[in-house]
Amino acid sequence: MTFAVIKTGGKQYKVAANDVIKIEKLEAEAGDVVTFDQVLMVGDGDNVTVGAPLVEGALVAGNFIATEKDRTVIILKKHRRLHFDRRNGHRQLYSTVRITEILTGGAKPTTKVDEIAKKRAAARAEAAAAQS
Repeated sequence: MTFAVIKTGGKQYKVAANDVIKIEKLEAEAGDVVTFDQVLMVGDGDNVTVGAPLVEGALVAGNFIATEKDRTVIILKKHRRLHFDRRNGHRQLYSTVRITEILTGGAKPTTKVDEIAKKRAAARAEAAAAQS
């Protein structure tokens, strides 16, 4: 099984083909092809290639699914016995990507734009506009 370790959004992710990952927000539309060129390691069974710092000619491609908000994280500041308490919430934006292929040796991605996902996102946007 082929896997790769990619770096995006200041974090590292171990991915394989057909994995769905949630990463920091990307600027893309549903169905678009996204590529990650910061590949730190590529492995295929016992054959593992570690970059210094990146693997030359390695690329990971995937289809962009959606951008959503994560669950609410509560920030609470309190000083006891001083009548001081502040409460705030934060919802981080994240993008969902389905990894389609891991390429080495400078190969170009063969992943196509997902037209079904584009139509589904357009229909969702129309429904939201009609509701408001």
